[in-house]
Amino acid sequence: MELEKARQTARRLVSQMTAEEKMSQLLFESPAIERLGIHAYNWWNEACHGVARAGVATVFPQSIGMAASFDPALTGEVAAAIAQEGRAKYNKSVLHGDRGIYKGLTYWAPNINIFRDPRWGRGQETCGEDPFLTSQIACAYIAGLQGDGAFFKAAACAKHFAAHSGPERKRHGFDAVVSQKDLHETYLPAFQKAVEAGVAGVMGAYNRTNGEPCCASGALMEILRRQWGFAGYFVSDCGAIADICHGHHSAATLTEAAAMALKAGCELNCGGAYEALIDAYEEDLVTDEEITAAAERLFTIRAKLGEFEPARPFSDVPYAVVSCKEHKALSLRAAEETVVLLENKNGFLPLDPTQPLRIAVVGPTAMNELSLEGNYNGHADEYVTVADGVRRAFPNAAVTVADGSPVCDGVGSRWSEFSDLTSEGLAAAEEADLTILCLGLDRTVEGEELGFDNAFTEGGDRKTMHLPACQMRLAEQVCAVCENVAVVVLCGSCADLGEAVRTKAKAVLHGWYPGALGGLAIANVLCGKTNPSGRLPITFYREDNALPPMENYDMEGRTYRYLREKPLYPFGYGLSYTAFAFGAPTLIGQTEQDVTISVSVTNTGALAGREVVQCYAKLKDSRTKTPNCQLCAFGSVFLQPGETKTVTLTVDRFWLQAVLPDGSRAQPDGGVTLFAGGGQPEDGAAGLAL
Repeated sequence: MELEKARQTARRLVSQMTAEEKMSQLLFESPAIERLGIHAYNWWNEACHGVARAGVATVFPQSIGMAASFDPALTGEVAAAIAQEGRAKYNKSVLHGDRGIYKGLTYWAPNINIFRDPRWGRGQETCGEDPFLTSQIACAYIAGLQGDGAFFKAAACAKHFAAHSGPERKRHGFDAVVSQKDLHETYLPAFQKAVEAGVAGVMGAYNRTNGEPCCASGALMEILRRQWGFAGYFVSDCGAIADICHGHHSAATLTEAAAMALKAGCELNCGGAYEALIDAYEEDLVTDEEITAAAERLFTIRAKLGEFEPARPFSDVPYAVVSCKEHKALSLRAAEETVVLLENKNGFLPLDPTQPLRIAVVGPTAMNELSLEGNYNGHADEYVTVADGVRRAFPNAAVTVADGSPVCDGVGSRWSEFSDLTSEGLAAAEEADLTILCLGLDRTVEGEELGFDNAFTEGGDRKTMHLPACQMRLAEQVCAVCENVAVVVLCGSCADLGEAVRTKAKAVLHGWYPGALGGLAIANVLCGKTNPSGRLPITFYREDNALPPMENYDMEGRTYRYLREKPLYPFGYGLSYTAFAFGAPTLIGQTEQDVTISVSVTNTGALAGREVVQCYAKLKDSRTKTPNCQLCAFGSVFLQPGETKTVTLTVDRFWLQAVLPDGSRAQPDGGVTLFAGGGQPEDGAAGLAL
């Protein structure tokens, strides 16, 4: 359905409603209007990495893992599969008269906030710390989820607008104070690109940004609606409009808060605050025109989803697509691309899967399904843990499995009645030829606004770059009793394993939250069936790196773009079982909009593999501080041993502009140099001056 036709449908329906009926439709639990043939509709649904909270669905790798793939095309495939499963579930729920929560087609994803601080518990839901990588992964997700036909397959919603990335404990009353430079250089670009990609919705954040509650911010709405021309719907985060009154104290009453949000341009309330719009309307705090405009925007989206068509689009999608073998295969392939090889001493990996080894799989994530799922997840009908995967990938091995430790002291785990499982883990490790040490976290300690604090977590945010103390003890002791240790870490952020473990472990893999079949993906990398090609979408910090307080939203000292110290592992880093050599970048052509370059890549190793080609810009400008370097393009190539291919990359000049102190963009007065290779440019690297 063309947008104008959808708008006409919306105007026709809304014009027949009373003021009270229109206001009722601005709540996420929109009631039926039977006299107009309008069914109830619940706007709240989730699909961060698979249809969530609605029973069985394919559980794909968490978003931070998809970002580690550096593969937007793969992300688009995953999103298209999610949309297909969502349609199948919607078709059946409608057939059976179930129009409740998590049954609709308006998915509140992707989360495109910048993962500026590795301690933030919700960083796992994002696409990493870089504005360009985030925009590329997010736009691919939006296109895959919504489709390119006359009707939306499903409606995406970019969140949380804007400058939102912790701390979780303070989010309902916190003011993110951000300079105009940082706002426009770091926090807003991914949202701008999502709008350009046609995203159906944008969700406002809980916090204030520069003094204004984000769901009632005239400054943010000016950018979103008028500067960028966003024509979709704006929804509050859940309870955020009530926070305007009770958390931020920017309104004296809930009635005033509801009026502020609606007048600013927030059409939909996740929560109950818009029940107060009736009072606001009667007190002349909002007008019928404002209520009508909001309702029309919402019904335009419902029309684009085909709800009011005599023959509902996509109604022929069968339920059999849910968790089908094709989607499981896609989930496995995605998980394999997300794995990042951080250490591999003397080519310890890959392991020979035919050898009759004694393998110990030890650690709190060895058999932990939660460490596969992440958060905002569905429920899979099949899980393959790391222990399961090792058994499959090494059929001739004698495999012993042990927990060795809870995920975190004092937090629920598989064996929470035991306080010390270390001896169990050591017993398995000391009799093994090889130990796969499975460490990491899950959503019980890393996630959204958890209701407790301990030595490791503060309301879901991490206090340290180390893993919980019980795991650090286990890791050191396992490395002391077993000579051959490969560490597998499953978590949503970076992890400093400590000097002792880094020195003794032969290999380290980071697998994020890899989805329901993630254990098989990890095992396939360990045995060499898959050559790892994931790259870090965030900087891995050392425990003693000096990070600013989480409340500080200044980018100075944060992420690879403004970090002053040497990190543990840099953004874009990742090893392979083979090696690649790069030629110098060559200019192919340039226009006012973009620059096209090429670079030759040769596989100089003995195994076939995929390489991620990364292009970074270094800007010089006398008027402003510029990033150390800025990712501005990337692509991938698969090469056989000895094979050479030329990769062509196109750089949008948007990413080659300097952002001045007032937030405006300008051509750098000191020039731009481009670098292309397998990671960030090293000191003295040859670049291409534009």
